[in-house]
Amino acid sequence: MVMEISASGVAQPTLPTLYEYYTTGGIKSGLNAGQSYFTLNERNISLYSGAMHYFRTPKQLWRDRLRKMRAAGLNAVETYVPWNLHEPTPGQFDFGSGGSDMQDFLDIETFLKTAQEEDLLAILRPGPYICAEWEFGGFPSWLLRGDPPVKFRTSDPHYMNPVKRFFNALLPILAALQFINGGPIVAFQVENEYGSTQSSTFKPDRKYLRQLRQLYLSNNITELLVTADGVSAHKAAGTLPEFFLVTANFGGNPRSSFDALETIQPGRPKMAMEYYPGWFDHWSELHHTTPDLLLTINLEEILTYPGSFNIYMFHGGTSFGFLNGANVADSLTDNSGFQPDTTSYDYSAPLTEAGNYTRKYALIKSLLAKYAYPKTQIPAPPEVIPRVVYPSIPIREYLPLKQLIDSQSSGLEYASPLPMELLDINNGSGQSFGYITYRKTQLNLPAGSTLKIAANIRDTLLVLVNGVQIAPPLKASADLDNFGFWRQSPSTIQLTNGFLRNATVDLVVENWGRVGYGMITQFYQHKGLWNNTVSINNHTIQNWKHIPLEFKKTWTQKLSGWRPMQTYKSPGLYRGFLTIDSPLADTYVDMRQWTKGILIINGFVLGRYARIGPQQCLYLPSPLLHVGRNEIIIFEHYEASDSIRFTSDQIWETI
Repeated sequence: MVMEISASGVAQPTLPTLYEYYTTGGIKSGLNAGQSYFTLNERNISLYSGAMHYFRTPKQLWRDRLRKMRAAGLNAVETYVPWNLHEPTPGQFDFGSGGSDMQDFLDIETFLKTAQEEDLLAILRPGPYICAEWEFGGFPSWLLRGDPPVKFRTSDPHYMNPVKRFFNALLPILAALQFINGGPIVAFQVENEYGSTQSSTFKPDRKYLRQLRQLYLSNNITELLVTADGVSAHKAAGTLPEFFLVTANFGGNPRSSFDALETIQPGRPKMAMEYYPGWFDHWSELHHTTPDLLLTINLEEILTYPGSFNIYMFHGGTSFGFLNGANVADSLTDNSGFQPDTTSYDYSAPLTEAGNYTRKYALIKSLLAKYAYPKTQIPAPPEVIPRVVYPSIPIREYLPLKQLIDSQSSGLEYASPLPMELLDINNGSGQSFGYITYRKTQLNLPAGSTLKIAANIRDTLLVLVNGVQIAPPLKASADLDNFGFWRQSPSTIQLTNGFLRNATVDLVVENWGRVGYGMITQFYQHKGLWNNTVSINNHTIQNWKHIPLEFKKTWTQKLSGWRPMQTYKSPGLYRGFLTIDSPLADTYVDMRQWTKGILIINGFVLGRYARIGPQQCLYLPSPLLHVGRNEIIIFEHYEASDSIRFTSDQIWETI
């Protein structure tokens, strides 16, 4: 026993760190679930874990968030692994130095080593499907280019061959960081909520699960393999109980789920891989909050069952860039029930999007102080990172949307409108994110000409006639029922009052986020104008020029042709400059004076905003800023403001 000398000079025992407790005497074994309780290195352990996604928090802030998790009494951190970021084009990987716009978020090895330095174990959920309210559930969009189409989440070779390539690049990195090898990883989840795919037309593919298991084994993964499902509803439909420890996902009534686990795997440890302390938000809907008392009741029931837990999310973070996911209401496949997720993934979690402590955090810390075993050293909670309200800055320059489109020489012509994923760009992998413009020139438009889009738009549409935007704006949730959004099919709009000769029509379509959860049929979700006939005055228009607007950092930073500010009533890029002296500090950008679009900081897409709420501000962490002049660009779809304003906290409201 380690002793320390108190101020009175009396020797007192000092608690060991987590790693001291479980590794003293050498590491003989990892996490074992062969009985009704977990052991780690042959010592009893309950897992008190919290979810944090390294790809939703800047690398410079990882340690702060991880230390706060350990200070709450947690002994593990759980994270997904997003395939679409780590392999942005087939065979090209980014694990922190691959050159993508998100590379600074992707150093998973450093994240896991930092977790260990902060005395936390780690649970990894590499997918390949992760959900996570993340764009396409973590799938790379180039999977949609398959011919024949890949059969998602099955043993189909057209799907499994790319999975094998990714896992064979990822798993060796993780294998070296397993607990048995001196690292933090004690468990890996195989697939994710696979039982939820069960329907009248699809049965979970057991051969697929065996193939995934073999991929882990072939890459020297020896730690515990688990699956996670809503077991009360789906039982063992999405797992192989003979190979995996089955865990449960739920937001309430822990005893029901744990009793179901006992039925599936008698005498094995009980764990909530996802216990929900909050929930995520969709644009145009109410902001989710959950009662603190409910969290206390549920966690205490888990702890006394007895069971282990992973709080999903403990720190939600932010879906930066274009990386928010979406849902589809009522399991529809035509996009009419589309529900895009907000940029903020705050989740009403114990640690806020900006890393602040909440009442839930204090309750969890109190519960673990009472129930956690063994007793190990717990650090003091770090100070909250201060935020500032920077002075408002005026909009200085403007780049009209038509001028931006005109400046692009990368347009491709196809007979019929193709979705962005099928464009022959990015080394044959297509377009994943952003906007796509369909341009038709030299049109003679009689007075009263009508444009018709035959099927649901995926997802929003601006219509420019000779550079003038005519589609109705999105200012209130009810406007989603109008032309230009996903709910109408077919949809029509009048292009002109009088006759126009040699007119140019631009259809600018936004991918507002691919669905990340649902039936297998919902994964076939190309973005843009897909399976769509576009006609004017009932005459099908062919031979469209396709112009991608991806807003990649290198592209944005090379934009030219900026004009002195003149108008706020038309779509385009609006630019201002924020000059900062040292030290840098976190802030929020207040978007309530703007309508809809994206905000870009020093070339990096911070995220989306929309007046329809519930989110009204964008979290801007200090690592995305630098001392001196910072460029802020806003791509506004409709009506802009004359300035960019800041605030100290997120503002939630729904119009």
